[in-house]
Amino acid sequence: MTAEEIRLKESQDRRKHWKRWGPYLSERAWGTVREDYSPYGNAWDYFPHDHARSRAYRWNEDGLAGISDRHQLVCFALALWNERDPILKERLFGLTGSEGNHGEDVKEYYFYLDSTPTHSYMKYLYKYPQAEFPYTQLVEENRRRGKDQLEFELLDTGVFHDNRYFDVFVEYAKGDVEDILIKVTATNRGPDAAALRLLPTIWFRNTWSWGDEDARPELRQVAGGVELDHPSMGRRWLYCAGRPELLFTENETNRQRLFGVENPCVCVKDGINDYVVNGRKNAVVPEPMGTRAAAHYQMQIPAGGTVTIRLRLTDIDFSGVAEAAFNGFDKLFAIRKNEADEFYQTVVPRDLTPDAQNVMRQSFAGMLWSKQFYHYELKRWREGDPGHPQPPAERFNGRNKEWPHLYNADVISMPDKWEYPWYAAWDLAFHCVPLALVDCEFAKDQLVLLLREWYMHPNGQLPAYEWAFGDVNPPVHAWAAWRVYKIDKKRSGKGDRAFLQRVFHKLLLNFTWWVNRKDADGMNIFQGGFLGLDNIGVFDRSAPLPTGGYIEQSDGTSWMAMYTLNLLAIALELASEDAAYEDVASKFWEHFIYIAHAMNHRGNDGIGLWDEMDGFFYDVLRFPDGRKHPMRIRSMVGLIPLFAVETLEPELLDRLPGFKRRLEWFIDNRPDLVGNVACMRTRGKQERRLLSIVGRDQLRRVLQLMLDEQEFLSPYGIRALSRHHDEHPYMLAVNGMDYRVKYEPAESSTGLFGGNSNWRGPIWFPVNYLLIESLQKFHHYLGDDFKVEFPARSGKMLTLWQVAAELSRRLSSIFLRNDKGERPVYHGNEKFQTDPNWNDLIQFHEYFHGDSGRGVGASHQTGWTGLVAKLLQQSGESEKRKKRERGIAFAD
Repeated sequence: MTAEEIRLKESQDRRKHWKRWGPYLSERAWGTVREDYSPYGNAWDYFPHDHARSRAYRWNEDGLAGISDRHQLVCFALALWNERDPILKERLFGLTGSEGNHGEDVKEYYFYLDSTPTHSYMKYLYKYPQAEFPYTQLVEENRRRGKDQLEFELLDTGVFHDNRYFDVFVEYAKGDVEDILIKVTATNRGPDAAALRLLPTIWFRNTWSWGDEDARPELRQVAGGVELDHPSMGRRWLYCAGRPELLFTENETNRQRLFGVENPCVCVKDGINDYVVNGRKNAVVPEPMGTRAAAHYQMQIPAGGTVTIRLRLTDIDFSGVAEAAFNGFDKLFAIRKNEADEFYQTVVPRDLTPDAQNVMRQSFAGMLWSKQFYHYELKRWREGDPGHPQPPAERFNGRNKEWPHLYNADVISMPDKWEYPWYAAWDLAFHCVPLALVDCEFAKDQLVLLLREWYMHPNGQLPAYEWAFGDVNPPVHAWAAWRVYKIDKKRSGKGDRAFLQRVFHKLLLNFTWWVNRKDADGMNIFQGGFLGLDNIGVFDRSAPLPTGGYIEQSDGTSWMAMYTLNLLAIALELASEDAAYEDVASKFWEHFIYIAHAMNHRGNDGIGLWDEMDGFFYDVLRFPDGRKHPMRIRSMVGLIPLFAVETLEPELLDRLPGFKRRLEWFIDNRPDLVGNVACMRTRGKQERRLLSIVGRDQLRRVLQLMLDEQEFLSPYGIRALSRHHDEHPYMLAVNGMDYRVKYEPAESSTGLFGGNSNWRGPIWFPVNYLLIESLQKFHHYLGDDFKVEFPARSGKMLTLWQVAAELSRRLSSIFLRNDKGERPVYHGNEKFQTDPNWNDLIQFHEYFHGDSGRGVGASHQTGWTGLVAKLLQQSGESEKRKKRERGIAFAD
């Protein structure tokens, strides 16, 4: 075992709590639902960026390159000042939902470079301009631009001209569970000497101002640094090499600045900012104590020069010999870095090129840095805190009123700690698959967490996200649990059946909720609303339809078919050791049959979800008078039926005679239902049975569209909407209004769902990953004899396994250098393509341009885009690319 694997085992066995400290600070706590106490739920306006430096957070803290304990009682982060900015750089800046021409968007350059699963070693990079940060210019120019224009980015302002910026690296290395060494390295990339202030900051989350009579913790100056004394955390110290000036204040709101009322104390949260930037000597506490403190390092860095500062946050008392805190400092960093390399050698395939290894390593870093302590007590939030003003009455009938039981106070994997600093149910499920490659226990814990009674609604619904916990995300939790179980079993040699049983029983509640709430007519055709696909439809599928009635959803029904097969697979696995699960396995098999029949049944009016003429699945609009209208939009909605596929191994059926007997009875006695389900009678490769919504002929017809470069197939994966709709938009006239869906390969041109998400053409990793997995399952049954043209009309025939591998490599190629030495993710961005201090830094965006592969949306959504790590692990790179990268001549 590697040193990191030993730490993971110690953590799992609760012998040493290596994960007690980690990157659990958010990149943004302002503008969140939790901190919003306005009457009408306008979170962005109620707590803007301008308030963040002055206002104590109620629920969560944020900071730059920060860490905290797992309960976020003690926080550490870096602040910077270039002697030109109007405020300290304490947190990342970005636009609110109304300021950006495509919704909220961070306007900074920062990179998660490395992290081990226990956070024994971590590395972060922030690029800090030497010119005054263009806050106003970014807001005004983006507000001026229309939705048909590109976003105005920080590079576009010119502040990085002539490389006049600092590369600021922040590294952490754990000496022990409570002993954290910190190194900050700043390099001047510009042509002239430049001033820089570094202010590593330590503070307590404010837990004492909310009427609970919590004892107030204290920071105080001691020789060589700061002593921390917390009622529940005990004593520890932050030692600061180099004798910097130590500044103290209180983590209390500056009410005078924000609200024009008297402050509760002389020195408040923005006191250190006012002291350093504005020269207000009385803004910090004259006696060196408080609840927020910073070590103030002032330096002039020559052109090309580098400076390093060293700190140590520890429970070891070095009183009187503070210098001893830094004995062996560099040696420990070297050891932890080598241990990180050693660990990832067991995860990252050695046959990948160095470029691909770098992409995979940074994707894991992004996933591990995106852990965050998430704190939200719904009942307390609605009712307010003792001794504080009563919240507006409107909130009792406002957002999330149906979720009073919700009590969240855990470290959770976030989609993006700036753009989406809150968990999202279906995002989290996808996160767990690549996370399982490095830390199966954390992945399993995350899946269990959302099923706990203080998350899951008593009726069985999973919470979607804080803006609307009652929204409906695709039911992929069972799929993720099954995938994580199998990854764990493959890596450890033994499946965690206790985990599988635990999630299975809670998922039964969620499945029942779906069946009872989302099947309007009880006919196994499901609705569900937007189901995570935001603007993919002609209408907002979460809102009442302008036509009245409802939509029979191809995707909603297909997700439920997939859900039944996932639960069937889990039940069969558990039944292999406990026959009691055979009965429930039979229940899910039969439920799947009914859903598959409904998907393919045309009904008395001849209109169903499957369109025989087009060879594709469509949503069907059902009017109040019972009329049906198929909405012929070629979108991901029509590809999601491919996800509902599973194979049954003959050996498994032989081990479960009760299940096999009921299966054979159903096949023999209900041909009216089984006839619509792939082919249950004909056995496939190695005598396997296939459970699928689509049969062999339907599969060929759907793939003819999906693998057509004029339709869905992009050089970088499968588009969410066919390119056919570029010249042939879908139009629907309702009540004198024209509704339209047109191919838009990048940002959305509409404000639907805030305008920062677009499913009308771009490439999204989660659904592409499921398509790849589905093709692999079809190949498992159909074998090498079943081939399709790839691309369509090319004459090149591939097996489905080969198609899956090719799609996987197309997705991975978004981040890898092409034959021009450029990364498609940075299409049109010369700085990231050619500058040696930028071109190996990877951003994992939310989604990608359907034609060029350019990254779009949230820029640090390593969450589900982190699936690229799993794709590289299982499919690697093409031989042609490997030879090119290694400089070996090859023939086309």
